[in-house]
Amino acid sequence: MKKWVKFLLFILLPIVILIVALFSYGYYNYWGKFPLDEEKYPNYIGYINQDAALLNDKYELCGDKEIYFTYNGAAYRAFQGNKSHFKKYILKTYENKGYSDSGYLNFRFLVNCEGNPGWFEIIQMDLDLNERDLNKYMVRQLLTLTSKPEHWNTLSFDDNPINYYMYISYRIEDGEIFEILP
Repeated sequence: MKKWVKFLLFILLPIVILIVALFSYGYYNYWGKFPLDEEKYPNYIGYINQDAALLNDKYELCGDKEIYFTYNGAAYRAFQGNKSHFKKYILKTYENKGYSDSGYLNFRFLVNCEGNPGWFEIIQMDLDLNERDLNKYMVRQLLTLTSKPEHWNTLSFDDNPINYYMYISYRIEDGEIFEILP
């Protein structure tokens, strides 16, 4: 290989890559990054106001009370057994007592390091995703079924049990559970 090609590959190419990386970092931090409005958005994604949440007085959060898996919940690792067991239990136990509502019933909640759920926030919507109250007895029944500790695992990080964020969404059509997400 010619000397000038070796010179370009081993000396100039790393310098060019370093300059591009420094420029990109500077551009992102000074011009490209959107400013964080902490006054308008004081909390992190997945935040649940523990004082205003439902079932907030049954259990305590563990350790430093830090919440893990806040962006998308703990998803499939959180279910005791697996999601299929949870779904079968809910569908077998849920009773449509003449409910005719259709929409989405979303539960956002925390599970402590012992696998105990609490701190529930409920979001109710119609099928067009507009906020709307659903039948309060149906909501209460699904809250009771969802909040049973036997459905939730204890999760660990670095071999230490942790508190984590979780969510369950029920798609309901004419009072019947059509789908359970995630």
